[in-house]
Amino acid sequence: MNEHPTGFDHDYLAEAATLLAHDGPFPGGAVVPPIYQTSLFTFASYAEMADTFAGKRKQPIYSRGDNPTVMEFEARVAALEGAEAARGFSSGMAAISATVLAFVGAGERIVAVRNCYGDAYRLFERLLPRLNIKVDYVDGSDPDAVAAALPGAKLLYLESPTSMMFELQDIAHLTRLAKEQGIVTTIDNSWATPVFQKPISHGVDLVLHSASKYLGGHSDTVAGVVAGSAAHIKHINEQTYSYLGGKLSPFEAWLLLRGLRTLPLRLPHHMKSGLTLAERLKAHAHVERVNHPAYSNHPGKATLAGYAGLFSFEVTDDIDIPVFVDALRYFRIGVSWGGHESLVVPAKASLEQTPGLNSMARFGVSPRTIRFNVGLESVEDLWADVAQAFEKARK
Repeated sequence: MNEHPTGFDHDYLAEAATLLAHDGPFPGGAVVPPIYQTSLFTFASYAEMADTFAGKRKQPIYSRGDNPTVMEFEARVAALEGAEAARGFSSGMAAISATVLAFVGAGERIVAVRNCYGDAYRLFERLLPRLNIKVDYVDGSDPDAVAAALPGAKLLYLESPTSMMFELQDIAHLTRLAKEQGIVTTIDNSWATPVFQKPISHGVDLVLHSASKYLGGHSDTVAGVVAGSAAHIKHINEQTYSYLGGKLSPFEAWLLLRGLRTLPLRLPHHMKSGLTLAERLKAHAHVERVNHPAYSNHPGKATLAGYAGLFSFEVTDDIDIPVFVDALRYFRIGVSWGGHESLVVPAKASLEQTPGLNSMARFGVSPRTIRFNVGLESVEDLWADVAQAFEKARK
């Protein structure tokens, strides 16, 4: 394993900081966007309604379609990702479902990376078979395995790094392989965010986010978003968005806009603290392995301009995992991640979830694996917490 780098080839932080801090002007000289908490928008005349319906003039019609607060959030994410457009959703899974179903139909096939997000896996295994859509899973870190699976596929679903195991993919190489065969490429970029990774610049068609995570950053919002070309977002709007109904509410869009302003300030803290804990865990006598992209030699690492504070590690057999988890004081036991608070998820418990439709079980995640979301607390307090938990958990 190589040591984590001290610098990166890309500096997206400075670019994002100004983009997210300066906007407007907004009505009345407001420095933050107003919340358009309304279900519909009226017209001054028949002609205005008719022209709007016909696409001759732009005006929001109904908040299940367009809402000015939501549109402000979508524009900001699109700018961050270097995309032409974006569409916000009520959750990350709403964004994933609407995107996948917009581009894949009955009898068609998806190639997805292993260790993908658990609910995306359940979508692929529970709902899509009912629509006669097949999903083949591959080791995304192996470009030959991906290339072998691609012929005849309609969509390539990436997640770099992957959930729980944090495996990387060579995004540029895989998207080239897909484009040669006319296959649409999607990637879940929730972990890195557009501050640390810009998949569109490496050829990806559509970038997905669980905006509940780092984009919101305060564990008070559930939302999703997809960004890409205007043509691809239009296709999603026409094929699935309005009909599946997973719209983003104006208030949650406003919360997301508030969270985005501090994203370039929060992420370096998450990264620094996460790397500090990962380094110390790597040297710990009761840790067998740390799963963190910083220690990967995979070429996919080159697209990263930084690291999130989310990673996992595998403990030795002489650690009682339930005791370890219960002994933690600053790491709260809970799913999700990306907020101000530190969290712990033991694979041992997650492996009991939804038997038969469990991605961790399907892809062989060890029950000795523990995932940390490193929050904004003092890193020394967090490490002291981990150290005392290890002492209590020794069998």
